[in-house]
Formats: sequence, structure tokens, C-alpha cells
Amino acid sequence: MRRPFWFLHPVAIFIFSIIALGLSLFLYIYWYVEVSTGLKTVIEKTNLNPEQFVAWQTWVVIMVLSILVGIILLGIIVVFIYQRKTQALYRAQHRFINSFTHELKTPTTSLQLYLETMTKHELPREKQLKYLHYMLEDVARLTDDINGILNLARLEAKVAGVEFVIVDLVEEVVEFYRKNEQLFRGSEILVNKSEDQCYYCSINHALFQMVLMNLLSNAVRYNENDRPQINISFSQTEKMVQLCITDNGVGFEKSQAKKVFKKFFQIEEESLTHAGGTGLGLYMVDQVVRLHKGKIVAQSDGPGKGAQFVVSLPRKNPDLNGDTCS
Repeated sequence: MRRPFWFLHPVAIFIFSIIALGLSLFLYIYWYVEVSTGLKTVIEKTNLNPEQFVAWQTWVVIMVLSILVGIILLGIIVVFIYQRKTQALYRAQHRFINSFTHELKTPTTSLQLYLETMTKHELPREKQLKYLHYMLEDVARLTDDINGILNLARLEAKVAGVEFVIVDLVEEVVEFYRKNEQLFRGSEILVNKSEDQCYYCSINHALFQMVLMNLLSNAVRYNENDRPQINISFSQTEKMVQLCITDNGVGFEKSQAKKVFKKFFQIEEESLTHAGGTGLGLYMVDQVVRLHKGKIVAQSDGPGKGAQFVVSLPRKNPDLNGDTCS
């Protein structure tokens, strides 16, 4: 596709508009000052009353004109910013549609292939079970994608009735890993916990499990090591409880630390083309953490140096549960 001329680009048009506006204001003021100077000379030569020609409101008019031009310029800047944001959102949505279409098409194509093979050929029981296992994995992948979209809709609609309970964060993470350990086979996940210390906070079980699933799945998916390593640690301050998840994955540029939580954002690296994804996982994590009145921060020393995600949640009094903890 032929690229448009550079001077038709919105940025170029915006710059030309600002230059033209500023030049027009300069020429007008310059012309006005020159006319006033010439008129003043004529008045002095003819001994006329200056008040009839040059009033004190002259500079007031110039000042008002300058303010109006400034307002116009500000309006142009605001329109330009919103136009650029709209373009960025359009591109992000376009990438999301392509990615999500790929995420749906891959497992459906695989399912169709396995079903056609089993329909057309008499396969031994062992091979049938093998294909059925692959098909279940594809169905699980489809279910995760669909649930992701449904969860996103719920979060953005701010569905009421979300119930919270006070739990020990360490126990919650340990129990989650115990129930889903089979999903992270081949990975080394170390949970650093202290037997004599508890970290109490208020969570919604279903939503917080979605946070853990996304963070741990990303740590495994965006990892090119033969054995992904994930370190989970806990800390707390006077008001907050912190969950820190550190991996040895591909990492990201420091400038992308905040962008990774934006809707549809995906790290554009050639080495990550196989990872897939919709760009919604970390966005939903951020929304869920906000719903818990907490915050999440991403850190990385750069590509290939791993990443760290720190979830901070308001600390609760363990006595509310009737428990004690050192």
C-alpha cells in the first residue's frame, strides 16, 4: 500500500497549523504596531489631539486577541491529543482482534483436525486417548479466552455484590498453587513463607485466584528458559500487605512498566511471537487489584532479565477472624 505524503500526516498538519497561527499573530501585532507608530507621527506633525486616534484600549485589544489565540491554540492541542489517543486505541483494538482471532482459531482448527481424524480412521484406544487429551487442552484454552472476556465485561461493568473475606495471604497462595500445581509442571515455583508470621488482607476468592493465575501463567508463558523459575515472597508494612512474584522470563523495557497494564497492550518482541495472548490479562489483574483497594507495580531490568510484579493490598487485623499470629 502506498504511503501518504509526509506533509499529510496529522503530526505535520498539526505543526503547520501552530506555525501558521503563531505567524499570523506575529504579523498582526507587527502590522498594528507599525500602523500605530506611523499614525502617531502624523498626529505629532499636524498637532492633532492624540486621544482622538490612539486610546489606551489599544494594548487591551492586543492582550485580548492574544488570549483568544491562546485559547484557540490550546483547543487545537487538545483535539490533537484526543485524535492521537483515538488512533492509538484503534490500533490497540485492531491488534486485539487479530490476536484474539488467532487465539480462537488455533484451538478450533486443532479440534477440527482431531475430530476429522477420529471420524475417518479407526484408531487404537491409546491414540484415541492421546487425541482426546489434546482436545481437552484446546477446550480449556478456549474456555480461558472466553472467561477472560466475560470477566473483563464484569469488571468494567462494576458488577455489584462482590463479597470479600479476610484471609492469610500466604495460605491463599499456597492453597491456590496446591490446587493448580499440574498447570505449572516443568516450572520451579518457590513460595517463601514464614511459619510464625501471617499476612492478613481482605479478598474475593474467585477474583484473586484470577490475579494469581494470570501472573503465574504469564511468568511461564513469557519465558524462554528450559525451566521457568518463579519466586513468590511476602512482606508487609503498617498499612499494606505485599505479594511479590519474581520470574526469570523475558522481561521488558523499563519504559513499559506502566504500559503493561493497559488494555490490549502486548510486548512487541520477535522472540514472543509464539506466546500469543490477547493483551487483557494484566489489564484485568490491575482492575481486580484496584477493586480490592490495592495497587500493582511491575518492574524489570530490561529484556531478558526477568520481571517482578508486586501486589499491595490493605492490611487487616487478624483478630477479626479470631486468629493470632506472631
